[in-house]
Formats: sequence, structure tokens, C-alpha cells
Amino acid sequence: MTYIQTTVSLTSILLLTLFFSLIAVITIIIFLRGQSKDPESQTLHSFVAIGLKFLLEIFLAFVWFIVAKKTSVASVLIFFVLYLTLSLFSISIILKTLKNRSL
Repeated sequence: MTYIQTTVSLTSILLLTLFFSLIAVITIIIFLRGQSKDPESQTLHSFVAIGLKFLLEIFLAFVWFIVAKKTSVASVLIFFVLYLTLSLFSISIILKTLKNRSL
């Protein structure tokens, strides 16, 4: 029988949580900062926030999987669980802000 290693160090979980949280906070700050500006600037800030989030997460994935060589099944799973969790959190804040805005 072949078993899959399912141990992930607490340090890995904390590092990933920290980095994904920082990316989410940066995205939300840029987005909310743009909401207090004129309509053209709001659109630009929204695109910059989402684009920067995408680029930072691609960079984090590159560093995590290629440079740090964290390619075990457990490491990949925790990466994507944290990615999805904090991405959904960011998206929910953005959608709630846009929904409550009067046009």
C-alpha cells in the first residue's frame, strides 16, 4: 500500500495565511480607496486591485512551489484551500461594496 504524506508544518500554514492575508488586505485597501474617487478613477482602482491580486498570487505560487519546493499533496491542498478562502473573502467585500453603492 502506498500512503500519501499528509503532514504540513505549522510554519507553512502560518506563512501562507500571512501572505494570502497581506494580499487580500492590499487588494481591499486599493479597491476601497478608489471608491472615494470619481467614477473613472473607481474603475481604474478596481482593475488595479484585482490585477495586482492576481499577479501577487501568481508570484506567491511560483515561490511556494518552484523555489521552496513545497509540492507534497498536503502542501498543495493547504495552498489552494487558503487561496480560495481568502479570495472569496476579498470578493465578498468587493461585491458587498458594489452592491450597496447607489448608481
